[in-house]
Amino acid sequence: MTISTVYIIDDDSMARESLKWLIESAVLPVQVYDSGLKFLDRIDASMSGCILLDVRMPEINGMELFAKLRQRNILMPVIIVTGHADVAMAVRAMKAGAYDFIEKPYNDALMLERVQYGISYDQDNRRNQQRVAAIKACANQLTPREQEVMRYVLNSIQNKVIAAELGISIKTVELHRANLMTKMQARTPAELVRQALIADLE
Repeated sequence: MTISTVYIIDDDSMARESLKWLIESAVLPVQVYDSGLKFLDRIDASMSGCILLDVRMPEINGMELFAKLRQRNILMPVIIVTGHADVAMAVRAMKAGAYDFIEKPYNDALMLERVQYGISYDQDNRRNQQRVAAIKACANQLTPREQEVMRYVLNSIQNKVIAAELGISIKTVELHRANLMTKMQARTPAELVRQALIADLE
């Protein structure tokens, strides 16, 4: 997992440096950008942490930048920071998926708390994504017949019923079942069900 970093995008140099100093005081890695376009040139989905995004900027404003980040599947938590906040903008940002919305002037302790929460959220989300990817990789190893049997197992269907419906012997069902449990790295049917729910397996 990459190092969690706080990315500050603000065209106001004084606001940018003040926020950078605050984040560094909490011993967190930080990168600053004076325009949204420069940030877009550097960002990719592997970068982790939290984004602090000013709303009023030239070239591309904060809301437009936020939309472009989502289009690129950048899922890092975004905290919208603005000195020109209004209720409509706050609602729009939150509905679009912003992690939080903070109005200037902000309380330093509150800002650091929100940033820490954002980083923790991002780390948890990335761990979950890795777990889903691992489960799907295991599922991709199953043969078509093992996938069929797994669907029955996930619905708590007994081996004799599976055998009858698939037109195979109970011993063959048991073999497929044992193989799929091994490939899925599941010790019990309940664990297999949890995996299916986590990874949204059919």
